[in-house]
Amino acid sequence: MTSQQTIAVLDFGSQYTRLIARRVRENHVHSLVVRPDINCEELRHLNVAGLIFSGSPSSAYDPTAPQCQPDVLSAGWPILGICYGMQLVCRMLGGRVVRGTMREYGRVPLQILSADQLFQHLPEHTTVWMSHGDRVETLPEDCEVLARTGDCPHAAVRHRTLPFWGVQFHPEVTHTPDGGRILRNFLYDICRCSGNWHVGQMIPKIIEGVRAQVGAAERVLCGLSGGVDSSTVATLLHRAIGDRLVCIFVDNGLLRKNERHLVEATFREHFQMTLRIAEAQDRFLAALSGVTDPQQKRRIIGHEFIEVFRQEAISIPSARFLAQGTLYPDVIESGQSPGGKATNIKIHHNVGGLPEELGFELIEPLRDLFKDEVRLMAEHLGLPEEIVWRHPFPGPGLAVRIVGEVTRSRLELLREVDAIVLDEIRAAGWYRKIAQAFAVLLPVSAVGVTGDHRSYEDTQVVSIRFVETEDYMTADWVRIDYEVLARISSRIMNEVRGINRVTYDISSKPPATIEWE
Repeated sequence: MTSQQTIAVLDFGSQYTRLIARRVRENHVHSLVVRPDINCEELRHLNVAGLIFSGSPSSAYDPTAPQCQPDVLSAGWPILGICYGMQLVCRMLGGRVVRGTMREYGRVPLQILSADQLFQHLPEHTTVWMSHGDRVETLPEDCEVLARTGDCPHAAVRHRTLPFWGVQFHPEVTHTPDGGRILRNFLYDICRCSGNWHVGQMIPKIIEGVRAQVGAAERVLCGLSGGVDSSTVATLLHRAIGDRLVCIFVDNGLLRKNERHLVEATFREHFQMTLRIAEAQDRFLAALSGVTDPQQKRRIIGHEFIEVFRQEAISIPSARFLAQGTLYPDVIESGQSPGGKATNIKIHHNVGGLPEELGFELIEPLRDLFKDEVRLMAEHLGLPEEIVWRHPFPGPGLAVRIVGEVTRSRLELLREVDAIVLDEIRAAGWYRKIAQAFAVLLPVSAVGVTGDHRSYEDTQVVSIRFVETEDYMTADWVRIDYEVLARISSRIMNEVRGINRVTYDISSKPPATIEWE
């Protein structure tokens, strides 16, 4: 049994379940996403201080809807039910849930009727984010209303004898301005959490666990990409087993400018790790010749990467383990959470794209962490800022930022453009304000003037994309200073021969995606 206080988030299938768990951890309280029917014995083993019931696309009155174990409600743990979570508990306690005559969606004014623990230090009138079609029509006996909206008379409730609170709105999303305060009230005033958890505490435990798993003689391989996940894994493994770690960096020719140099300087020269470079540029370019379909590009690149890695791995004696940067969201989505099988959204065989057929035993030291926590751990481990705060970069690299065929000349063109974009936003202090920034090379020619001559046939168009997002499920384009865009455009057209037009992508997700391909 763990001695660490934990908030268990029962996952009933909400798109916001991971966000709830993140919000708890942001308040220095450990959280885990667990299956909805987890039993009391398992919860005691996790040393839970409280439970949060997530939302769901299901209806609480549907016989096939996910349920919790009835005895969980009376076990004494404080429970916060969010949206479906509130409806489910109210129904289990004798209330009535019905389909609403009007769906409530978006920002809604909330009136707080009772200065209960859950709403301490909040104004009487605030704004919350609603997303529901069902509603609690009749409250269970011994339940009282804490807050209401114009269309939802039971927007927040509590039970008078059981430690149950329910909110019809979503406090975990940023669209509920006082949502953070509500969650903190639940964690500290109701669950009495100590708030002493932080990601740095996990480093010694991870190192100890790796040593126990690997033993004294075996070697471990790590596919190193230069991103924060694989870099953090490599640094943790090196601290645990030293030179028995072998990192493999596949140079597929689809990398950003100077990316290979950064990896070599950081891991081979600074951290003194054993690093192998697999030279595979020609192989990848040959396989991509003539291919324009983005999904086909991804399949080809994934297949070639596996084959190159396999060939490198064969030459390393006593290599039994493969370290990967699997993160907690991947574990949740694969239905492999600590409490058992949560809602299965999609299958993650692994983060690195390396299949089980390679025959290695997996080491996944980051499987209990969210992305922002990995960055904090990377800072604890002393990784350079360029790696810690690097924007997400797709596995297929620049190949999916070139619309159309990938050629050596188009890669060189985009590499130079991409370097200018990143240089300018760093110089202007915008890099950390932007979640993802990149350029896309389009298979489009536009009429321009070079010197005194018309240009068309030998020129291409570039689109610049900057997005802001917290969870990458939704994203908006960045309202960046026009002067920064002007400098980027001027430098690209003056310094990169073959580009005569620069555009700025102002599409939001949805309906657009973040990447173009």
